Amino acid sequence: MEKIAVIVTLCCLVSIASAQLKVGFYSSTCPRAESIIRGIVQQRFNRDRSITAALLRMHFHDCFVRGCDASILIDSTKSKSSEKDAGPNLTVRGYDLIDAAKKALEAANCSSTVSCADIITLATRDAVALAGGPKYNVPTGRRDGLVSDVNDVIDLPGPSISVQDAFAFFKPKGLTLNDMVTLLGAHTVGVTHCAFFQDRLLDFQGTGKPDPTMDPGLAARLRKICGTASRPLNNDPTVFLDQGTSFAFDNQFYNQTIFKRGILQIDQELALDRSTVPIVSGFAKNKVAFQQNFANAMIKMSKIQVLVGNAGEIRKNCRVFNPLVSENVSMVSTLHFGPLSLIKIPKYYFLPQFPQLLL
Repeated sequence: MEKIAVIVTLCCLVSIASAQLKVGFYSSTCPRAESIIRGIVQQRFNRDRSITAALLRMHFHDCFVRGCDASILIDSTKSKSSEKDAGPNLTVRGYDLIDAAKKALEAANCSSTVSCADIITLATRDAVALAGGPKYNVPTGRRDGLVSDVNDVIDLPGPSISVQDAFAFFKPKGLTLNDMVTLLGAHTVGVTHCAFFQDRLLDFQGTGKPDPTMDPGLAARLRKICGTASRPLNNDPTVFLDQGTSFAFDNQFYNQTIFKRGILQIDQELALDRSTVPIVSGFAKNKVAFQQNFANAMIKMSKIQVLVGNAGEIRKNCRVFNPLVSENVSMVSTLHFGPLSLIKIPKYYFLPQFPQLLL
């Protein structure tokens, strides 16, 4: 009973935090926030259409570790390794776009106003729309986290696990099986390194043969790109996860898995597992249904363990935490709050009797 009570309490706290997010959060404090971010994304998309996949991956990796708090953006220091340096995040990219958006916002009379967490969310939404995906409103008001630890990056599903094992990562985040299948549809614009699926081409699960669930023609073509034991390559090439419409955000990813053309094992498993076959089939037949579900799932994911109100901070530089104490010290001769009297209060210190008051 005690465990159930704790779970219910946590769910209530998550619901309360999510409720504090709202569409148009910056309408009065930074009216041009969303248009500024959209402009930065548009400029990048015009010269690099792969930025859609990059931002989707960044957003996913951020939200699944400590929630959507931009902790993935923090640079490591000599004494502390951040999430950015964890193995699964070494190929995450797009940080420069977030930096550019933050710089533009700070220069547009919006200093210390728009969180880096919201920038990731809005930039990803805009990149999806530019690639032909759904256009949707996303609530904002997230704040940036105060922790980024390389050891926290343990809640990311691998490319070679089963559907049920993958769902074990999604379910604790409040996401349904339908949400998982929908979000994996982001692979319609993604790429992957050969190392993540090469066993399917040559020695699947120690059989010495290719994975029988992969189309033989596709496997042969991928072997030419990725190399073999007798013809190894010096690097680790990438291939498109959607071999047909690689840069278009459409539903062709699902059609390809039905015809055994899924690249990653988890992608192909979606079209084989009895629990997910109906979802895959439905999305393969109906692009509109997929895009509507994707918009809903992205909004839902973007609310995972968000920080709102006075929690966290609004970073001035997305790569580093704000200083704990301002270099300038406010000299207050005498400050009275009933029985409390303080002298020389450092700026940014909280008064214990009034935690909502920030000097």
